[in-house]
Amino acid sequence: MAKQQGLKRELGLFQVTVAGVGIILGAGIYALLGVAAQYAGNATWLSFLFSAFVALCTGLTYAELSSIFKGDSGEYDYTKVISKKFAWLIGVSVILVGVISAATVALGFSAYFTSLLKMNILIPALILVMLMSLINFIGIRETSWYTDLSTFLELAGLLLVIGIGVKYIGRVSLIETPHGMPGVTSAAALVFFAFMGFESIVKFGEETKNPKKVIPQALIYSVLITSVLYVLVAISAVSILGWRALSESSAPLATVVGSVLGGYAVPIITIIALFSTSNTVLLALYASSRQMYGMASEKTLPKKLTSVYEKTRTPWLAISICLVLTLVFVFIGDIEVVANLTNIFLFITFAAVNLGLIVMRYKMPANGKHFRVPINIGRFPVIALLGLLSNLALLVQSAFNLL
Repeated sequence: MAKQQGLKRELGLFQVTVAGVGIILGAGIYALLGVAAQYAGNATWLSFLFSAFVALCTGLTYAELSSIFKGDSGEYDYTKVISKKFAWLIGVSVILVGVISAATVALGFSAYFTSLLKMNILIPALILVMLMSLINFIGIRETSWYTDLSTFLELAGLLLVIGIGVKYIGRVSLIETPHGMPGVTSAAALVFFAFMGFESIVKFGEETKNPKKVIPQALIYSVLITSVLYVLVAISAVSILGWRALSESSAPLATVVGSVLGGYAVPIITIIALFSTSNTVLLALYASSRQMYGMASEKTLPKKLTSVYEKTRTPWLAISICLVLTLVFVFIGDIEVVANLTNIFLFITFAAVNLGLIVMRYKMPANGKHFRVPINIGRFPVIALLGLLSNLALLVQSAFNLL
């Protein structure tokens, strides 16, 4: 029998970029655009640009670290160079990011659902989390069609908003903001949620031709493409409604489309939003349960968490714990509060990963065989420093948003 040489390298730049766009495009803009408009007004698009810059800097750091570490432990491996205890905390932070983000998006799902059928906002969110956890337990491979369909519908919904907004551009001042630049940065800390997933692009490395070159390029292109989409959606939305009306809607994109195309179009964009948000909840629960399982496999969490249900071959105990934790955060009931909690743990994780690269540059001599982040002063990675500082700045801003 021939010795297995690893996964087949078939993916090129186009395929990885398309996959990256699909991963980044999540429910954030569907759920949080209205809340962001409360802070940034018509200048909400600037908040997306700032968040895109932070995502690019951190993404390049992930690209270098992923070319060094080939395992699946991700952030735990990337920060172990600082200390194992610190890496453990970051690993737990990654789990919390997934759990709380699932709760955030479930509340976004519920806002759209209750715009069609009036009921307590917690009920659809709780049912969704339980249903998506069941699918996670059955096996996410069997539901890959659902993810693909949801991504396609989500993109179609964003393009629809951009398309109907073109003729309205110029009706409002796009630099009008009720709270000045502090409002723009507050919104940036919030809408960074919409860029979650860019760090996962590096996981395509084992199946990519010339990954040292392709993965960083695909990461940059993916963030740029999604940034353009988000900026254009924000511009279209405020041009059609104005930031005040947009900020008052719990289902902002449905309100935008309905104001132009009439009430018959509202259910269409609402259904698209329901697919988008439910898909994001599923992926977040999947990521958290597998992170928990992976850390338990490395004996950094209780071994019991490696328990796998024989029939489905899924980590049932990790899935169950993620389900319970997510339900707890859903009961907070305020999407802005839960989103800011998500981002706090997200920014802690990303700041730590950027610090990990800086420390690693001095602890591990470069061997020239892996991708290297551009713009360096000797060994010192300037972009990683920018990623560290910008994540810390948004971390502070998210904390203030909670006060």
